[in-house]
Amino acid sequence: MMAKIPGKRIAPKKIDGNVTVTDLIDNAFLSYNGGRLREGCRLFADSMLQDDVTVGISLTGALTPAGLGMSCLIPLMEAGFIDWMVSTGANLYHDTHFALGLNMHQGTPFVDDVKLRKDGIVRIYDIFFEYDVLLSTDQFYVKLMSGPEFQHAMGTAEFHNLVGKYLSEREKTLDQHKSVLSTAYQCGIPVYTSSPGDSSIGMNVAALALKGNNLMIDPNQDVNETASIVLNAKTHGGMSGVLILGGGSPKNFVLQTEPQLQEILGIKEKGHDYYLQFTDARPDTGGLSGATPGEAVSWGKVDPDKLPSTVVCYTDSTIALPLLTAYALAKRKPRPLKRLFDRRERMMQQLRDAMNI
Repeated sequence: MMAKIPGKRIAPKKIDGNVTVTDLIDNAFLSYNGGRLREGCRLFADSMLQDDVTVGISLTGALTPAGLGMSCLIPLMEAGFIDWMVSTGANLYHDTHFALGLNMHQGTPFVDDVKLRKDGIVRIYDIFFEYDVLLSTDQFYVKLMSGPEFQHAMGTAEFHNLVGKYLSEREKTLDQHKSVLSTAYQCGIPVYTSSPGDSSIGMNVAALALKGNNLMIDPNQDVNETASIVLNAKTHGGMSGVLILGGGSPKNFVLQTEPQLQEILGIKEKGHDYYLQFTDARPDTGGLSGATPGEAVSWGKVDPDKLPSTVVCYTDSTIALPLLTAYALAKRKPRPLKRLFDRRERMMQQLRDAMNI
């Protein structure tokens, strides 16, 4: 007698012009990274978006210049599907262009960059924009950070919340809503940058410091605040999920919250409950080293009991994120906003209490 083969028989329906995104993913994305994308969408919609799960997201790569902030991140944030965020500074800097009414354009990677430089055009792969967009955005940050609200040491969550407040007002004046940072401010979503000096925003902070500006970005606050978010998520039977777009420093910053709790602070914990990553990096070259779910378990970053339900899909985030967004919004009703930014002091006190401080 033949052994029973696990898994459904591969027998998809023909794709026609009336297929929905959810039907396409559920019925045609069956194997290889298509299959992993289907598993990832189901993990996100069915498990990670339960009301008692706190979802953190990491953003790497130039996603906001490509418009993915407007098309994907803002709808997910407003639906309560993202509770806290770690991003490269570059993503947040380029996000600011849209809030200020500055334009980005579709282009081509097959172009003479020397000519673009002469013409005052900047290129991000196949995205074009005027060099003046950078200068205008720099002027906005210099004027903003020279204000009295910014004249003290702060973590990046407080910094981005303040920026988001002013961007929100600017968008009202322009009668638009296009910014991830303004959305984070409105929804109470804390936004962190793991390498605050590694972007044009950080460059402007540094330049102002030379002129005597008192703004200082304190990474210690970020490390402890993100750990307190995860501890708060796991208290009283709650769970923590991470959605990782790409890799790099934001990926590690989201994941290191658990070693911060366990290894550094000595708080008993087991790791994140849900792990979904879209990446085109490989572990054997060092580009994904320490960040596959199995390796993450060895660090205490992921709960070993939850390892079978983790998903890594090796594909471009600019392909995966729109599909994941459409799938999740079709499958799940919006969740109540957790407004974690407003609860930072309470969560930090909970962290101190757990350390008996």
